[in-house]
Amino acid sequence: MANFSRYDKFKMDGTMRLVPFIEIPRKESDCYDYYQKGVKRLDNMSYQYYGDPNYGWLILQANPEYGSYEFNIPNGAMLRIPFPLDSTLVQYNTDIDTYDKLYGLN
Repeated sequence: MANFSRYDKFKMDGTMRLVPFIEIPRKESDCYDYYQKGVKRLDNMSYQYYGDPNYGWLILQANPEYGSYEFNIPNGAMLRIPFPLDSTLVQYNTDIDTYDKLYGLN
């Protein structure tokens, strides 16, 4: 899925709307990797698994126990990497659309 922007659906008239938390469902195809503070970063892990450094946010979203900041991830934490990327992004978009229909994106 080329040129995916996670924020496109949340822009309205030049203003950003609330970006809701969307749970990333577990799949048997998901990968797992240890986080090493000072050695690994989410952008590097994104590049390693997806061939693109821009999906660190997706890895963080799949591991909500660490909040919304990479610096909250403890050294040695096992991270779930949603895989494959394309089907995960399709599901994410579907879930955003469902959320919008149910609750709106104000």
